[in-house]
Amino acid sequence: MGRKNLSEIRQKEIIIAFYTVAKQIGLENTSIAKVAEEMGISKGLVMHYFETKESLLVALRDYILEKYLSFIDSEKLQSIDSKEKLEEFIMILFSRKWNDYVDDGVFYSFYAQIYRNKDFSKSFKSFLETLHDVLKNKLLDAQQNGIIENTNINELTEIIFALIDGAYYYLGTFTEDRKEYERQVAIYMNHVRQLIIYKQT
Repeated sequence: MGRKNLSEIRQKEIIIAFYTVAKQIGLENTSIAKVAEEMGISKGLVMHYFETKESLLVALRDYILEKYLSFIDSEKLQSIDSKEKLEEFIMILFSRKWNDYVDDGVFYSFYAQIYRNKDFSKSFKSFLETLHDVLKNKLLDAQQNGIIENTNINELTEIIFALIDGAYYYLGTFTEDRKEYERQVAIYMNHVRQLIIYKQT
């Protein structure tokens, strides 16, 4: 049991080192040798846990997903039982706080990998589907609590997610202009509100 725990700890350390190096020099330029150098250990030791860069990419994908999901959980919006809570949750997804949670440069590089590596493409699709499910479950919660009357939650999820995903890239260009950033988010939120059918009270 102790040996397994030590192995898991070492794997996590390697994944974090991989992420650290990727932030510094770009995902494409990051290699197992550079990860080993960052950690001050041998390349062979890294390869004992991750034989290829591709296996490290998948592990990093899972690490980033874990960070995103823990971020959402930390907001403590366990139940969407009001219009305000639903809009607060969606605003979180558009917020700079969400975008800053994982390095943009590393995350963008993942998209390049899906065109070069079929296995990684499938792996990354499952990553996005998990994020889709988080949003879908919040919308279903709002529907079940009588907050919204939309009947096609799958379609609503797809449209809102597409807005968020597209905004993620564009909003990254406004990191130095807070007012313009907030203006763009307000535009997106206005369109989201038009998609949601709130129950009339």
